[in-house]
Amino acid sequence: MMMKKKALLLVAVLALVTVNIHAVGRIVNGIVSDEQGAAIPGVSIISKMTNQSAISDVDGNYSIEVTENDILRFAFIGMESQEIEVKNQTVINVVLKADVCEMEEVVVVGYGTQKKSVLCGAVSGIKIRGVGRASRDKRAPKHQAAYFVSDCYDADFNTEAYASLSENGYKQTTKNPLSTFSVDVDRASYTNIRRFLNNGQLPPQDAVRVEEMINYFNYDYAQPEGEHPFSVKPQLAECPWNGEHYLLKVGLKGREIEKENLPPSNMVFLIDVSGSMSSSNKLPLLKSSFRLLVNELRDEDYVSIVVYAGAAGVVLEPTSGKDKKEILEALDNLEAGGSTAGGAGLKLAYKLAKENYQKHANNRIILATDGDFNVGISSNEAMEDLVAKERESGIFMTVLGFGMGNYKDDRMEIIADKGNGNYAYIDNLQEAQKTLVSEFGGTLFTIAKDVKFQIEFNPAKIMAYRLIGYENRLLNDEDFNDDKKDAGEIGAGHTVTALYEIIPVGAKDSQQWVKTVDELKYQKDKESRKIVASEEWLTIKLRYKQPDSSKSILMEQALSGKVQQFAKADDDFKFAASVAAFGMLLSDSEYKGSVDYDEVKEMATKGRGNDADGFKAEMVRLIEIAESLNARFVSKD
Repeated sequence: MMMKKKALLLVAVLALVTVNIHAVGRIVNGIVSDEQGAAIPGVSIISKMTNQSAISDVDGNYSIEVTENDILRFAFIGMESQEIEVKNQTVINVVLKADVCEMEEVVVVGYGTQKKSVLCGAVSGIKIRGVGRASRDKRAPKHQAAYFVSDCYDADFNTEAYASLSENGYKQTTKNPLSTFSVDVDRASYTNIRRFLNNGQLPPQDAVRVEEMINYFNYDYAQPEGEHPFSVKPQLAECPWNGEHYLLKVGLKGREIEKENLPPSNMVFLIDVSGSMSSSNKLPLLKSSFRLLVNELRDEDYVSIVVYAGAAGVVLEPTSGKDKKEILEALDNLEAGGSTAGGAGLKLAYKLAKENYQKHANNRIILATDGDFNVGISSNEAMEDLVAKERESGIFMTVLGFGMGNYKDDRMEIIADKGNGNYAYIDNLQEAQKTLVSEFGGTLFTIAKDVKFQIEFNPAKIMAYRLIGYENRLLNDEDFNDDKKDAGEIGAGHTVTALYEIIPVGAKDSQQWVKTVDELKYQKDKESRKIVASEEWLTIKLRYKQPDSSKSILMEQALSGKVQQFAKADDDFKFAASVAAFGMLLSDSEYKGSVDYDEVKEMATKGRGNDADGFKAEMVRLIEIAESLNARFVSKD
């Protein structure tokens, strides 16, 4: 009898264990799509019982661990959120409905020439204090992708600001053999352009920074093998938009570091909670984005939170990544209201970061804002002075931009550039996932600072050259050897790409592009330099500093050999060229040559290569939108 009771008890225990394992360890899979059946990438799926989260991939697929009585919340900016009880289901496919506003008449024209006073796009289903349901119960125009971030705003009061760009022209090699610039890993321009196009607008020309468009994408460059933290790979092929010219691509690849091997972090989240952040694509999206980042923190990582509106204050003292619940509660409690004392917020964030500074750690401020500072220190010059003084403290900067209508891109770029940092624009939760999770190391961990390029072109083979993009990153030639001169930073695993259009010696159209000057009065000797015979096209020099060093290290590499046919160039070359051509069309560059949108689309399609996340395929879609908008704009002229 006793043996029988023991056996029954054992069976009951095993059954209980089995039920518990089944309850905790079960996986639910599914696909998230819109009402037309199109997959929605970047949807946030959160378990309300375990706080586990997942993101749908480029095909809308997701997978998440659940408990038996769990409830899953599906959320995406511009769609109505859904909560679904799991029960005994193992496959849950979800269709999200658009939650958008309406335009009585669709008028698609260039930036700044809108015929209607109100421009509307998709509005988040996330509730915000002061926003009633009535403002979100309308429908978007058919041409517009409903699930991309935007909001309603008055076009007549658009105050977005962009730094003026003057496109690089050709430099004659005999007179200007050196090209010197600071490396740039900012990627904000591409996502900001994407926002404009998804909202049915062509971007303002000064918003198009071609190097940031090119560097938005990752390329298949070789990992560094030697002592240096990155590899350098130059390639030379025919130029696809001008048959007389060549295209030079220089690619850098930062050393990848596994997340568990990254140094500990001392991060200060500096969050704008002013009244201008109340719209759905600002503070609500910001909070959802930071939630993704918090879920990536390790026990050894520490986070503080500073907020600013009319004044600045600390809402979370340094807190370990093991206390995620406490960090998330502090984020969830943030609400928008008041004016914007951005300068005061930056000062307080630097003070807190320095008080908790950890040697050999990643000491970084993450500023999240629309950049619309209007109280205290607020001018671009004052911001530049403030962060330039602080960058020697060893504290790096990441700037995350949100929103539209009053967006201050010029100020955000200055803060990132002068504060030893990088700059990204977050237009949806998928972009937050890419920037803060998939590229966690590249965004938040610097492996080399003050990285400078200097290329010497051989005048025996190259008559003239022009750097495509990097207009805001040009340096004087003597700055290359000056270790006091600030330059760009490279993060773990980041790829950096620079393109030059080259006019070879003997090109038939050289006189069209190379401008001449009058004879000099006081210098009659025309042969100031003797050209040395060489089969090399050029020599690349690169200087960088270790993150905790003040002395630069030099790398040098020459390029020689035959010029490839563009059709035989690798996928990376083709795709980078297509992005550059796309940027030149958007900015109406005088150097765009014969290229049109169809040719750019063909280049991008052929060069997509490995595109697991679908970002390159997305650009092909954006090219099609831009072509349509441009055609309508031209027809109105």
